[in-house]
Amino acid sequence: MEIDRHLDWDGCLNVRDLGGLPTRDGRVTRRGEVVRADSLDRLTPAGWAALHAHGVRTVVDLREADERADGIVRPAGITVVTVPLDDNDDSDFWYRCIDDDIDGTPLYYRPFLERKADRCVAAVRAVARAAPGGVVVHCGIGRDRTGLVSLLLLSLARVTPEAVAADYALSGERLQRYFADGRPERGDPVVERLAERGTTIALVLGELLAGFDTETRLIEAGLGDGDVTAVRSRLVDGSHAEIAGTDIGVHP
Repeated sequence: MEIDRHLDWDGCLNVRDLGGLPTRDGRVTRRGEVVRADSLDRLTPAGWAALHAHGVRTVVDLREADERADGIVRPAGITVVTVPLDDNDDSDFWYRCIDDDIDGTPLYYRPFLERKADRCVAAVRAVARAAPGGVVVHCGIGRDRTGLVSLLLLSLARVTPEAVAADYALSGERLQRYFADGRPERGDPVVERLAERGTTIALVLGELLAGFDTETRLIEAGLGDGDVTAVRSRLVDGSHAEIAGTDIGVHP
């Protein structure tokens, strides 16, 4: 029976545990190790308490500096690691994504990996080197940036492409409140945009994972073998990562 991975953290809409997903060698990912989420700035005190009770001790924030709110009160013992993923100063890249109508869809993932693998390495490394305890990775609505980093983590853990694509698609269900804009009949805009191009989430992500060696690209961009092992240990092999991060921008 499929496990309901959705987590009810008051204030957020798109939170789920990356545990319970099948790997290519017949195992499943471990619950409580990595969670993906939309902006934690919206959490109420009850939401933060639920996060802490789930075992999360490290937050990896993928947003740019101007997206982060000041004065967020978190439970004691939570470490925040900031990894601005988008690199908004690279306007040439983002204007091309807009012109090609791939921004905000998984179609931008491959060109992003080809151009900005170092940014992806920083995010994956932050998870790999997190202290014992669960890790939550989040951005704004928990779909684009968080979706890419989740894809990379799950790919390193050898989760099946079908399960990776299905996990991405769940955000469409969770974010209906964002998408509806007062129109309850409106569907998932990502699904609609991909359909206009004659494709689907499953096809786009399946082709990416089949035709692009994400692990090799990350290693070429500086991800260490120890970081790869730590991600797999955290998600599959049964122990929290123990590698201490030294220069990954920790902000208590």
